[in-house]
Amino acid sequence: MPAPFAVRRFLPLPTLSYGVGDLHTGAPAERDFGPHVDQTNYSVVVDEQVVVKWLTPPVPLPHPTPEIFAHLVDAGFTDTAPPYAALILATDTHEELLALVTGYLPEARDGWEWCVDEAAAGNADFAAEIGRLAADLHLALATLPSAGAAHTSAASRAEAALAEALELTGGEDGAWLATRAGRMRQELAPLQDDITSPRIRIHGDLHVGQILRWRDGYAVIDFDGNPTVTDAAPCQPAARDVAQLTTSLEHVAQVAIKRRGTEPAHAAAWAAKARAGLLAAYGRRLAERNRPDLLDERLIRPFEVEQECRELIYAARHLPRWSYAPMGVLRTWYQEENIT
Repeated sequence: MPAPFAVRRFLPLPTLSYGVGDLHTGAPAERDFGPHVDQTNYSVVVDEQVVVKWLTPPVPLPHPTPEIFAHLVDAGFTDTAPPYAALILATDTHEELLALVTGYLPEARDGWEWCVDEAAAGNADFAAEIGRLAADLHLALATLPSAGAAHTSAASRAEAALAEALELTGGEDGAWLATRAGRMRQELAPLQDDITSPRIRIHGDLHVGQILRWRDGYAVIDFDGNPTVTDAAPCQPAARDVAQLTTSLEHVAQVAIKRRGTEPAHAAAWAAKARAGLLAAYGRRLAERNRPDLLDERLIRPFEVEQECRELIYAARHLPRWSYAPMGVLRTWYQEENIT
């Protein structure tokens, strides 16, 4: 690779070599995913074998993904698109991450497609496999050495998210939310206690959209962190990821109601069943590996409440049409008969 570029390799690339007779197979050498795919960066599929994700714009190093890719390979975690390489621009003054190269997973669909199908069908059988996958990911990431950086108080961070959600949510939704703020603060209260569960390197943006169902199973992707949260510490309790994953199941239920005409009661029952199945499988896996200490179940609900606040903030600042999902979840949680 000519200067000023460099490549950091994680796994050997598949061969892309051809004989003379293979040059014109009829398949495009490169293609993108099309305009229907919502992505922050720009990805290109090469020869149906490799995906090159160009970061737009390039991101200064250090960046979490190369470090996590290298560690997951060392840890033997394979429930992800095979990480092949990172392309870096290195000058005398700085380094930037230009692109990430991973394996292409045939017939892959993200969770905003396949999981909505499951919700509409009322099928929650997948949840056990997703719970197992999330636990294996955390078991692998828990062995990643990390510096003991200072972290913001979980309680103050959650309270700030609630305050911002109340400020940004207007109209009828905002008025309704204000009447539930007291109950939401009660559910955030456990974060005021000392958090004793280990702080590990987490995914940081773990929702069903980051879990692909492909020809051979499931794979978690996108270790860039949450692009809408600038102050998130890389090391946090595993319950933070778990809560984002469980709330995303609730969001899937809301999508099924809005786009598939699923009855609200059926969608809520599906979300509850999927959530329970996921958490049970996650806990079993940690117990099998003698690491039940990784998850403090008391933190899940307060982190779920904070996550819904962050969804409202995201909707207000970036995607207003999304607000129906977190508001639908909150209206399910805090119905009149549940308010004291």
